[in-house]
Amino acid sequence: MLLDITQLVTLFVAGILGGILNSIAGGGSFITFPALLLAGVPPITANATNTFAACAGYVSGTYAFRREIVRDRANLAKIIVLSLFGGITGSFLLIQVSEQQFVTAVPWLLLIATLLFLFGDIINNHLKKISSHAKLGLLISLTLSLFLIGVGVFGGFFNAGLGVIGLSYLAVAGYRDINLMNGLKLLISTCVSAIAIVLFIFNGLIDWQSGIAVMLGTLTGGYFAADLSRKVPQSYVRGFVALSSIAITCYFFYDTYL
Repeated sequence: MLLDITQLVTLFVAGILGGILNSIAGGGSFITFPALLLAGVPPITANATNTFAACAGYVSGTYAFRREIVRDRANLAKIIVLSLFGGITGSFLLIQVSEQQFVTAVPWLLLIATLLFLFGDIINNHLKKISSHAKLGLLISLTLSLFLIGVGVFGGFFNAGLGVIGLSYLAVAGYRDINLMNGLKLLISTCVSAIAIVLFIFNGLIDWQSGIAVMLGTLTGGYFAADLSRKVPQSYVRGFVALSSIAITCYFFYDTYL
């Protein structure tokens, strides 16, 4: 579909806001995904396009944390392989569902992502306590692997909330260094999104015009976010994301079921 200049500018601005939010507090998809829908992009295509647009930010962020990431080189192969497997599984499931089935699922997926954003810190703190008392035997190791695959499946099917559940996995896996955790979170997000994008491209699910507009905005927002993050308290940003995600989730429940 061809968009006019107003729609492209709107998507670019949405990308800027999403890039800033992703860099400072997370939750950028709560801005970019609805923006794509409002531009007239069909829901499944909008979801695939949003994954494409967000991936550039994941890649650049992973590169920025490369020094922290290599400190965990013993686990990198496992993280990459399981993330790729989960991502391609989730994206395959997305391709199998009908447009109507996906539209019906969107409010619930947004609700899950919203709850993860709102209560992510509390969940992570509880998971840290559990993991600190657990002896990592074969069963726990298997559970953690399934957890990571589940993160990939969710992200491959629906990109919003991927970073938060990625952090939850790292918390229960026993990670404590926040810089390392952020780096690995971005690595997981990159692997999940990249493999999903390959499948989306082969199935013609990416709207390139709108996706590039959002991606350029995301990169721009992410670039300026470092300076902005020093000036704006994160509590304010998180509050804005929380309110907007709740409002958007409520709107989609109303629009879908009422």
